[in-house]
Amino acid sequence: MNVAEFDFDLPPNRIAARPAHPRDAARMLVVGEGLADRTVADLPQQLRRGDLLVFNDTRVIPARLAGLRTAARGTAKVEITLNRPVGGNRWSVLARPAKRLKVGDALQLGAGLNATVAECADAGEVILEFAAGVADVIAAAERSGAMPLPPYMGRDADAADRTDYQTVYARDPGAVAAPTAGLHFTPQLLDALADAGVGRAFVTLHVGTGTFLPVKVEDTDDHVMHPERGEVSAAAAAAINAARAAGGAVIAVGTTSLRLLETAAAEDGTIRPFRGETSAFFVPGHRFRSAGRLLTNFHLPRSTLFMLVCAFAGTGRMHAAYAHAIRTGYRFYSYGDCCLLDRA
Repeated sequence: MNVAEFDFDLPPNRIAARPAHPRDAARMLVVGEGLADRTVADLPQQLRRGDLLVFNDTRVIPARLAGLRTAARGTAKVEITLNRPVGGNRWSVLARPAKRLKVGDALQLGAGLNATVAECADAGEVILEFAAGVADVIAAAERSGAMPLPPYMGRDADAADRTDYQTVYARDPGAVAAPTAGLHFTPQLLDALADAGVGRAFVTLHVGTGTFLPVKVEDTDDHVMHPERGEVSAAAAAAINAARAAGGAVIAVGTTSLRLLETAAAEDGTIRPFRGETSAFFVPGHRFRSAGRLLTNFHLPRSTLFMLVCAFAGTGRMHAAYAHAIRTGYRFYSYGDCCLLDRA
């Protein structure tokens, strides 16, 4: 498909720089046969007893680390964003500026981390060999790293982002971008959903830096997704399958949850336990099997995530929903408002 089909004009003043407080005060556009303006706090009234929400419980690590490159040609400042472990003590990272790095260069990063450049790839991606193991790298990042806010926010992360850019149920550290639909939930909202008879299950997809990368090709067939690590436990799969068997709707909280569920789904929609990497990328024409509804934020034009919501709910419907959202002042992107979509 032509990527231009997923373009739209977004005024810069619609991009949220800070989240709503409280979190569930964010607006929620319900997209079904029509459009309805609600807030996230209204979610219990939009669901039925026996429905099941599927959350991504990954925890964002403060993945941006500043440091120095030391080499025979001199010393230079660099910044890296951890992406994902790729085996042993090696990590895929995004480096800035990547042109300053060559294979064999030594890096001295925050919290005493030392690494050597093992490979240089395209689009700023570098493979680093750390002197420390994966758990130690994550622990060092927790001490001295900065939260990896998306570039479109146009600002550096501060102390508030340590809390704001993390879901209240985050458990398993490994993501370098938040599963942003989950940022809207509060303990009070989770209690209200439980009181309404809405169940919950947790899966884990460690969101990588690929979520920030623009689609630079003209045809969706030519776009390559970066792999991300995920897990659907046997207990989560059983809970999801039981809810479906009892007639409840499965609602994916965020595109990350949906991508992982689709990866783990059998042809009949049954969810199987899964652990591994996924590069799932969906465009219109894909038949979704795993979830009947999707709660998700408003996404960038020409992005893989806007393509996904068009595949899920219909391209025409989503362009109309986004036009309504822009016209009526909804806030976009990671700290913005959200929409609740019925599957087309």
